[in-house]
Amino acid sequence: MLSVLPYVYNSKMKSEQIERIKNWLGTGSINVFGRPFAGKDTQCTRLADSLDGMVIAGGDILRSHPDKETVKKLMLTGKLFPPDYYISIVLPFLSKPEFAKKPLILSSVGRWYGEEKNVIKASKSSGHPLCAVIYLVVSDEEIQRRWNIKHVRKDRGDRHDDRTEIQNTRQDEFKNKTLPVLDFYRSKGLLIEVDGNASEDEVATKILTALAKYIQSS
Repeated sequence: MLSVLPYVYNSKMKSEQIERIKNWLGTGSINVFGRPFAGKDTQCTRLADSLDGMVIAGGDILRSHPDKETVKKLMLTGKLFPPDYYISIVLPFLSKPEFAKKPLILSSVGRWYGEEKNVIKASKSSGHPLCAVIYLVVSDEEIQRRWNIKHVRKDRGDRHDDRTEIQNTRQDEFKNKTLPVLDFYRSKGLLIEVDGNASEDEVATKILTALAKYIQSS
C-alpha cells in the first residue's frame, strides 16, 4: 500500500509522469474505488483523459447484457452473481474491439467481496490485465460536506440514488461489501490509497503522482 506525495507539481513533471504511466500500463486496467461522493466518477474521467483510456463502470457492464431480466432478478436478490455467470457478462464487455488498443479505467468494477477474483480473471483474459487499484479515501466530514453542497447546487440531476435513505444504504454496503474487496487487493500489493479530501485538480494530481511512485517501487 502506498500513500501519495504532497501537492507539488509542474507541467513538465506531469508530462513525464503521464508518459511513464502510459508506458507501464499499456492496454492494462486500473480499478478505482471510493465511497459515494468520494469523487470517483470525476477522477475516473480525468484519469482516462490523461492516459487516453476508456472509462467503464460496473453498472454499465451489467446493463449491457442481453439477458436483462436475469440480471435484474439477480441484482434484486442483493447477493453475488454466480461466478461463471458473472464472467460471462464481464469478459465479453471488456473484450469489445473498441477497447482493444486502449487502457481501461474501471469504475468500481467488482465492488462486492467475492467478485474481485473474477474481475482479475476477466481483465487478464480480455487483454486488459489489472495493474493497480486506486482507493479514494475521504473523511466522513468531507462526504457530508459534499452531500450538503449537492442539495444546494442540484448539479447531479434528480438521481434516485442520491436520496438520503439510499445514500445511507450505499455507505453501509461500501463498508460491509467493498472494504473487504480493497483488503484483498491490498494483500496482492495492488492497492494505492489516495487522499481524496481536496479539490478535483489536487486529487487528480495526487493520483498521477501515486501511480508514478507505485511504478517506481514495483
